[in-house]
Amino acid sequence: MSGDSVRLTAHVHGRVQGVGFRWWTRARALELGLVGHAANLSDGRVLVVAEGPRDKVQALLGALRSGETPGSVDLVVEQFDEPRGDLTGFVER
Repeated sequence: MSGDSVRLTAHVHGRVQGVGFRWWTRARALELGLVGHAANLSDGRVLVVAEGPRDKVQALLGALRSGETPGSVDLVVEQFDEPRGDLTGFVER
């Protein structure tokens, strides 16, 4: 990993579509100063991609698992990679 920045790709399982989950995720990510997106997938999961300082990305991952999200999260499967630097802002897709 280069420096202190990482890229998180997280697949969030549970009742996470149609409940404001992407909006909530975007708000948390922006509070943390992260860039990326949250997108509904056709199988009912939400894909979250976020880049930024490792501690801030870990804080977002913790928030996704906190039990305080809209809907209900059953499982979060995450992967960390080198940041690509190809993201700006944080958007809902």
